[in-house]
Amino acid sequence: MGIFKRIKTIAKADINSLLDKVEDPIAMLNEYSREMEQEMVKAQKALSRQIFVENKQAALIHDTKNVIDKRTRQAKLALQHEEEHMAKLAVQEKLNYEKQLYVFQQQYEAIQGQTQMLKDKLQELQEIYSELQHKKVLLASRVNVAQSIKQIQNATASFQTDTIARGVVRAEEQIMLMEAEVQAGNQFISPIAQHDAYYRNYVNEEELNSELEKLRIEKESKVK
Repeated sequence: MGIFKRIKTIAKADINSLLDKVEDPIAMLNEYSREMEQEMVKAQKALSRQIFVENKQAALIHDTKNVIDKRTRQAKLALQHEEEHMAKLAVQEKLNYEKQLYVFQQQYEAIQGQTQMLKDKLQELQEIYSELQHKKVLLASRVNVAQSIKQIQNATASFQTDTIARGVVRAEEQIMLMEAEVQAGNQFISPIAQHDAYYRNYVNEEELNSELEKLRIEKESKVK
């Protein structure tokens, strides 16, 4: 590829990248795909014209063979009627057409070879194009993965360590403040609750003496 063709390819890829809205590697592959599609269209048109020429040559050969057969029949018929002059004319034309037939057949073989070359070229282009499309899918996936990882890395790098540390400290302070509020609330129980607690824990003199008396009786019973 010449330097001017390379510049042209790069320029076309840059323009088409704006249309396709893809990254440069995919844009280049898209441009190559377009070029191959154009080449395949040209090859298909050339093959169509070549097949037309081949069919036309085959028809010419078929018509020439028919003329040869016809002149052969005419020569035989002239001989049967003892028309020597007519027989010679028919044979002369027959020989001329046979020479033409040989040339036509040689040309037909050459045309068939050219047709096969075009078919092979088109098949090769189609295989390369198919492989290119497959690679485009794989490379597009790789580009997407690389872009995603790059975005994650950029996002991670945007968080400063000291900023995160200060955030953790602030969160810890908020938790400690909540815990202190709970502890402070426990210290300020309502007066009614304090009175109830005191009343539940109070033991009067009568209860105390009664319990001591029970213990003395139990002791004396054991001694006896």
